[in-house]
Amino acid sequence: MESKSDIVSSSENENEVQILDSNLLYEETEMPKESYKLPWEIIQIDIVRVSCTKHGFFIVSDHGVDQNLINDTYREFDNIFKLPLFTKVGSMRYPWGYLGSHAWRSSSNLPWKESFTFQYKHYDESNSQIAEFFKSILGDDHQQARLVCQKYCDAMKKLSGPILELLAISLGLDPLYYQKEFKDAESMMRCNSYPSSNGDKVGTLGVGPHCDPSSITILFQDQVGGLEVLIDEIWYEIPHIPNTFVISIGDTFKVLTNGIYKSCSHRVMTNKEMERKTLAFFLCPKGDKILRAPKNILGKEELNIYPDFTWSQYFEFTQKKQYMVDHKTLMNFVSWLCASNASNK
Repeated sequence: MESKSDIVSSSENENEVQILDSNLLYEETEMPKESYKLPWEIIQIDIVRVSCTKHGFFIVSDHGVDQNLINDTYREFDNIFKLPLFTKVGSMRYPWGYLGSHAWRSSSNLPWKESFTFQYKHYDESNSQIAEFFKSILGDDHQQARLVCQKYCDAMKKLSGPILELLAISLGLDPLYYQKEFKDAESMMRCNSYPSSNGDKVGTLGVGPHCDPSSITILFQDQVGGLEVLIDEIWYEIPHIPNTFVISIGDTFKVLTNGIYKSCSHRVMTNKEMERKTLAFFLCPKGDKILRAPKNILGKEELNIYPDFTWSQYFEFTQKKQYMVDHKTLMNFVSWLCASNASNK
């Protein structure tokens, strides 16, 4: 497949990056519902609808997340990645904690990264859930990291609200429909670190082609770049744009739109000279939540094309030993689920 880069922000070319000013993602209490019909709002909704049906992602600017908080979060994860290898390996609680693919994989067609992941439950108001996790795997150290990561996740929870509202409006649903669906979300926070490929592994994949199993990914990437999205069988580089988040649709939100919105197929190429880091917040439903699309999307009542299943079922499927998530994961899961349901009858 081809690869193109240097996509600029414009609405003239439908394959180009669409940037959405999140100042337009207002709170429900700030504007009356009838203002959704204003021309500028319709334009923004159309941009999102076209982007999500074609390739599954868009970019948000002026999002209100403090850049100092983002910098602090990067710094705390840097401190974790700089720990001795035996300490990092000791914090592995798969799928949580540390994971270092490049530590034992060296082939150019395999992932080349290390990551640190933990769960964030939206309904837990204790402000101690992340602190307790960090303490359980890293001991009493990294107290500042606990506080910073809690604040960052709280900021992502807040940002996810208007994003879900916009997506609901773009599908002709009640503006608060998806916010209600995710009020008890059990999301995941991950920092990815992609070491340089040292110039001798041209084309090394930080992550191979895949779609995220989660619902919505809110990604902050540093200035190194390397993220590529598949559009019309061509890989397009998504450049670093300062102070923006890349918002991508995942498999479970595709299900919640009855397949109308596309799960974003993407990959990461490593840099031969510089290390790359990203902050990824994966919005996920509650584990026992049955994933089912509403029947009145875009004013049409259609039968759901996916069988009922829970987020836990799908997540557990993706975590099976030797299974590598890719762009066919949802299709493979549905086939497996239908076969399992038939055999149990």
